[in-house]
Amino acid sequence: MQLLYCGSGWLEIVDWIAARLPPHASIARWDRTRPLVEAVAEVEVLLPSATPITREVIDAARRLRLIQQPAAGVEIVDRAAAAARGIPVCNAPGSGQAVVELAVFLLLALARRLPVARRAFAERQIGTPLGRELAGKTLGIIGMGRIGTGVAERARALGMTVIALGRGGDRAAFFAACDAVSIHCPLTPETRGLVDAAALAALRPGALVVNCARGGVIDRPALVAALASGHLGGVGLDVHWDEPADPADPLYADPRVVALPHVGGSTEEAFARIAEVVGENVRRLDSGEPLVHRVA
Repeated sequence: MQLLYCGSGWLEIVDWIAARLPPHASIARWDRTRPLVEAVAEVEVLLPSATPITREVIDAARRLRLIQQPAAGVEIVDRAAAAARGIPVCNAPGSGQAVVELAVFLLLALARRLPVARRAFAERQIGTPLGRELAGKTLGIIGMGRIGTGVAERARALGMTVIALGRGGDRAAFFAACDAVSIHCPLTPETRGLVDAAALAALRPGALVVNCARGGVIDRPALVAALASGHLGGVGLDVHWDEPADPADPLYADPRVVALPHVGGSTEEAFARIAEVVGENVRRLDSGEPLVHRVA
């Protein structure tokens, strides 16, 4: 059985998956010098990663039996096209704990002004910059699934008050109550640009924003404007509007911005959990058993 990993990043996951496949199965990385519609002809299991799996790709994969996302999000898969051919779509939600910990790291890094502190260290300064404590502050969470709930638990342990933005909730009241916001919702037509100019303006002065979900949930021009005005205290980004992000982008040079290369789920433990799911579904696919974590 041939598996094809279509991502341009998180490449180490391929080795983790290979080690957990049945003997008759093998996994390859997409040779990006070839169009994907040509590379999938003999593939039985597609692993999208961050590569869109379009109707054209699905139609070209004449032996395709499973689309297995080695992550949680499947919004880049044309599920209607997959359903039309009777091809199941599964995910592998194994990175939750890793993302929870990274979100807390970003909150702490922003509160203690990590980019400025690193510069101060390089300049042999002592006791600067002046940071802020998170205890006593209010954290607003957008997306109270497993990851959002995990972040809430840890934020409360730090002494923060936690509120959540539910569907149909009062957005203005939510943002106005926040000293910090952590984003953990999927990117959908309803959430695209959810954190816009009005939301950012409603935040308490000096508020912090962390995004470990999808770049498009934040309106980028509004974010840039909020930083330029001084109203926003800082932003931590593990996800970006285009990936890989351009390190020369002036946004990332702002000392109030902590930017990471989408490493939220990149831990040894998360990769092991994800690889176990993929390996198990390959085994189940071969034996005709029901697949785990099927989403379509």
